[in-house]
Amino acid sequence: MSQVSGKSSNAFLTIGELAAELGLPQHILRYWETRFPQLKPLQRAGNRRYYRTEDADLARRINRWLNVEGYTIKGVQKLLKERKGEAAPVMEAPATEPARATGIGTPLNELIAIRNRLVAALAADL
Repeated sequence: MSQVSGKSSNAFLTIGELAAELGLPQHILRYWETRFPQLKPLQRAGNRRYYRTEDADLARRINRWLNVEGYTIKGVQKLLKERKGEAAPVMEAPATEPARATGIGTPLNELIAIRNRLVAALAADL
C-alpha cells in the first residue's frame, strides 16, 4: 500500500485520502459501499469513515476493475463473489495474458485498438 501524507502503510485512511489516491470523488466510495457489501470501512462518530488496509486494497481492486478494465458493477459483484475466499493482490492479471474487459471475453487491448481506429476515422472526417 502506498503511503499517504507520511502515514504508516498500516494506518487507516480517511475517505478523503483514499478518494484522492484513487482520483475519485468521495461519494463514489460511499456508493460502492451500497453495491459491494465486502467494502466495510470503520465508521466513527459523525459517520466518519476510516479504511483499513484490506478495505483500501479492495477499493483499489474495485476501481481497477470498473475504471481500467471496464467491468460493470454487476461484473465486479460477480468477480468478488467468485473470489470470496481468495486474497487477491491489487494487480493480479499477469502481464503475458491480456486483461478481460467484458464478461464476453473481449481482450482489453482489442477494445483499445477498436477505439483508436474509431478516433482516427472520426478525425479524418473533420
